[in-house]
Amino acid sequence: MVTIVQERVGVLETKVATLNEKLDDLKTDVKEVHEVLDRNKDEIKDQLKTMYDASCSQHDALNTKIETIEKLKDKWTYIAMGGFAVAGFVSGHMDKILKFFA
Repeated sequence: MVTIVQERVGVLETKVATLNEKLDDLKTDVKEVHEVLDRNKDEIKDQLKTMYDASCSQHDALNTKIETIEKLKDKWTYIAMGGFAVAGFVSGHMDKILKFFA
């Protein structure tokens, strides 16, 4: 009876040792997964920063182009409006202008 108990204790000790080894392997695997996740996180952060910087520079360039186009449009709008105002004044006062030159 004592030998049977000793055999069972020996088997259980072997199983516990095997479970401890597997647990150590799992801990190692979890550490590796965490390292990979941390590395991926850093790489993604760097890539997002690069993309953000590129996006900001593109927005600045587009903003400069838009401002230039708006200034040009405003300039020609005011010139055209002034021209129409002068043409309207001249056409409205044509009789007085012709008397002045005649």
